[in-house]
Amino acid sequence: MTWLAEPSVAIVLTGVMVGMSAALLGSFLVLRGNSMLADAISHSILFGIALTWLLSGQTSGPLQIAGAALSGVFAVYLIELLTRTQRLRDDAAIGLVFPALFSIGVVLINVYARDVHLDEHTVLLGEIGFVWLDTLAVAGIEVPRATLTMAVMLVIDALFVIAFFKLLKLATFDRDLASALGLAPGFILYAHLTLLSGTAVAAFDAVGVVLFITFVVVPPAAAFLLTRALVPMILLAMFMAALSAPVGYALAILWDVSISGMMALVNGFFLLIAYLLRWWRGVRAGRAEALVQPPPSSSA
Repeated sequence: MTWLAEPSVAIVLTGVMVGMSAALLGSFLVLRGNSMLADAISHSILFGIALTWLLSGQTSGPLQIAGAALSGVFAVYLIELLTRTQRLRDDAAIGLVFPALFSIGVVLINVYARDVHLDEHTVLLGEIGFVWLDTLAVAGIEVPRATLTMAVMLVIDALFVIAFFKLLKLATFDRDLASALGLAPGFILYAHLTLLSGTAVAAFDAVGVVLFITFVVVPPAAAFLLTRALVPMILLAMFMAALSAPVGYALAILWDVSISGMMALVNGFFLLIAYLLRWWRGVRAGRAEALVQPPPSSSA
């Protein structure tokens, strides 16, 4: 067994990879005010996993990731379709679509895949504590499969963001202007959501969708409280997500509790710290304003 396959190293590295990938893509989702789409996509992938297995017989691999990712994009398309009718708000459409697709996925698994290793509980909660048990040899080195998969997804996500950064920024902050300039913001946003779906699928077996959603939303939200500059916000979000993995693991071992749950709790702690810093900054700014303002004149 190599050092990469050591339980503690494999668990922490996998958590770091998942956190950084999720925070990188989640930053644009938070800035667009569509954080709940992460919830919809993450729950809808069970439908894609079940359907891909029925069509191909594969429970893992690139085909499974692609099929499940497309089901997440399909969920987003259905949500937008319902929203365009102007009879439902975004939140109501999300509340209708992802429970429906998730329920269909559960039914398909229970009816057609009872003897196959497909478990909706694993999709939701995952078990990052066992990632070191499933390894494969890369150049003679034993590497946990989940760690390698998430490392590949992190590289793909980073290359996408770097290559299309200006278009992503414009589509995020001013979609109408991007359309007027002929830059096809719809295409880039769907490409972004497709990558988010693929990352969720790659992460679900290790950490589950609940921790993945936490990584997508909480670190970017905390970073947004501390800075309004896009690049520092993304980097800060990725740093907090990465830091929550070793801190959460250490505390989980210390208190003998769920590793995934503690990583999510550490994310929440970072959000609390960011909120308090933002509040204190506002208090100090208010005091400074009061000091420079002249006292009210008294009338005779």
